[in-house]
Amino acid sequence: MIGRPASPPQPGGPAEVFVAFLRLGLTSFGGPVAHIGYFHSEFVERRGWLDAGTYGEYVAMAQFLPGPASSQVGLAVGAHRAGLVGSLAAWLGFTLPSAILMLLLGFGIARVGDLRDSAALHGLKLVAVAVVVLALWQMAQQLCPDRRRRALALCSAVIVLILPPTLGQITAMAAGALIGLVALRGGALDNGADDGSAPTAAPLSPRFAAAALAIFFLLLAALPLFAWLSGDAGLAFVDVFYRAGALVFGGGHVVLPLLEAGVVPPGWADKDSFLAGYGAAQALPGPLFTFAGYLGSLPTAPVSGLGGGLLCILAIFMPSFLLVFGILPFWARLRRHGAAQAAVTGTNAAVVGVLLAALYDPLWIAGVTNAADFAFVIAALGLLALGRLPPWLVVILGALLAPALL
Repeated sequence: MIGRPASPPQPGGPAEVFVAFLRLGLTSFGGPVAHIGYFHSEFVERRGWLDAGTYGEYVAMAQFLPGPASSQVGLAVGAHRAGLVGSLAAWLGFTLPSAILMLLLGFGIARVGDLRDSAALHGLKLVAVAVVVLALWQMAQQLCPDRRRRALALCSAVIVLILPPTLGQITAMAAGALIGLVALRGGALDNGADDGSAPTAAPLSPRFAAAALAIFFLLLAALPLFAWLSGDAGLAFVDVFYRAGALVFGGGHVVLPLLEAGVVPPGWADKDSFLAGYGAAQALPGPLFTFAGYLGSLPTAPVSGLGGGLLCILAIFMPSFLLVFGILPFWARLRRHGAAQAAVTGTNAAVVGVLLAALYDPLWIAGVTNAADFAFVIAALGLLALGRLPPWLVVILGALLAPALL
């Protein structure tokens, strides 16, 4: 049952944020949809850093922006808890484990084959399904408490499933906002948003936000221009990753074809190396965008080694930093306006529908293939909901038990 903490949570420090996200970076398997479920369990349910309404608004914001949705939600949660430095700490903690592993793989120190068919990985996928089911149930109770919003959530799920992925998500979110403006106004329709009892620590200023957005568009235009004028392969290589982070909706799996088209034809990565890294990335926790570190550290890359890998990770995540920092202050202001709050109410309901659709595709389709898989999901859900075990522990149990049970 979702409820506000007994006393308002006080802003925390960057170290606290880093440690919390580092634990999630080590245990959050299953892709962006599952990550959003893990974040909800940790920061709304367990720690009470923010309420479900505010969290839903951050998820809605991330759904509207290109780039890795779960990392963008993490940036917003980190800023909510500990300001700008907290946002950076959240990203570093969540990204560091998978980034290190992908860099090691690129160096050839760790040889990991295609793990997509391993029993342990299959167990992790099933645990991710259970985590998302629980998070959806909890979010739906808070964000869809009446028939109108439950109907809106179901319609949003249908839209996402029948339209192409990016178009479906944008259409569902926009429709939710419009329906909220028309049909969800009024004090009786509380959207569970933050009412000020959980203040954002050191909120970002509008001037800083405007500068972030200006830099985002400047880099988007300048990088390919300078790469073309200079003929510098290293600059063109970095531009591939910045554009991927700036222009792709739908998260890590959607960005992979764009990266392949950018690095394989010029010979910066061969097809086999690309697919081997992709297979390994499926077995890792945290954001799939750290795959950029693997590609940057390959010896065939124009800027290779540790420096190349780190540069590519920064390049692919930089648009997310600039967009979240640029939008977050204005997004927070919208909560104080009645019309905007009504639109956010509808958007929050649409978020539940978008996550419901994502629970089916890709999580359920890729994970639950037979009765044993379904039983495994039910058992994991029981450990989470009834046993009150933390998600990271259920993740470990799922990886250990799946080879023997499935």
